[in-house]
Amino acid sequence: MTGQTRALMPDYLRLMALFGIVVVNVQYIAFSLLSGLVTPVADSVSDLVTVWLVDGLALYKSYSLFSFMFGVGLGFLMRSAERKGHAFGKLYRNRMIGLFLFGALHGCLFFPGDILLVYAITGSILYLLRNWQPGRMTKLGAALVILPTLAFAVFMSSPGDIPEDITALERQVMTTGGFVETIVFRAIAYGIMSPFVLVFQGVAALGWFCLGLAAVKSGLIDQLDNPLWVRARRWCLVPGVAISLLASWLLHADGMNAAAAVVMLAAPVSTLGYLGGIAAISRPPGPILSRLLAAGGSSLSVYLGQSIILSTLFSAYGFGLWDSLPRAAVALIAIGVTCSLIVALAIWRSYFRLGPFEWVLRRITYAGQASR
Repeated sequence: MTGQTRALMPDYLRLMALFGIVVVNVQYIAFSLLSGLVTPVADSVSDLVTVWLVDGLALYKSYSLFSFMFGVGLGFLMRSAERKGHAFGKLYRNRMIGLFLFGALHGCLFFPGDILLVYAITGSILYLLRNWQPGRMTKLGAALVILPTLAFAVFMSSPGDIPEDITALERQVMTTGGFVETIVFRAIAYGIMSPFVLVFQGVAALGWFCLGLAAVKSGLIDQLDNPLWVRARRWCLVPGVAISLLASWLLHADGMNAAAAVVMLAAPVSTLGYLGGIAAISRPPGPILSRLLAAGGSSLSVYLGQSIILSTLFSAYGFGLWDSLPRAAVALIAIGVTCSLIVALAIWRSYFRLGPFEWVLRRITYAGQASR
């Protein structure tokens, strides 16, 4: 960030990424998490259109945008620590510990697809690279995004089958299980999934961390008209999204498993296009949008709030809606929940400077130091 002017792009980026994340995550909260890891089942035309759009427009892209923002956040934290005279190493260590704790609780209690724990682990590696020059960091970031994407694409082109007894157990727990039984199942699923997510998604996330930090160190995050953003939306947005949508259709409508690899491979291209598009719309907001963007800045509270509310709606211990609604309706519910959370946080932020979970994370981050 240059001078005293607040960067606009991160606010828009966070707000848009939150909607992309929730329409992806809810497909694994409201329906089978285990079967969905192979290929989400579409039982109707409405379901088919929904999974086509979700996978084509948001799958793998939303978390990439969020990961990019993680690197941007590190850059801002470094500047803040320097300005306030805080020991950055201690702040960053505490922050990663806080994210690790949030991630472990989130994954076990609400959503086994949690990414925060992975962010805490790979984010600790990012600390070692913090003083690299932007050019060197960009090259490493690009390599870390591309290599695991290729490996994951190979895996996704020939997914294995989930044992029927495991999916039957999942259905029994999610449709009739109590709170404790559901938590135990989620904790086991989380323990099994986390190493896989760390290897495949964690490495790519670290790549996007590097790219986000490089964008801050180079001042690119403030240069909304920079030629790089122009080229990103010109050469990546339409081709990346078009290829993703085509591959998603071939996967879900025609059952072509190899198309899952194409969706994965097109994701970094689409993400770059999205970044370029977000740069184009990141302009000084009016009063209402300004409040919504500020609420979106409480992304940790929104992200965790999404899982807490949606897992309650769809679990047997809550409203028991698991696998009982069309996918389109589920996606609309998720969007509605996110809108409600953003409005609620906009009101909250009228009285408090931070969202509730951001306040807790900040307390952990600045433990032992005077936070100003």
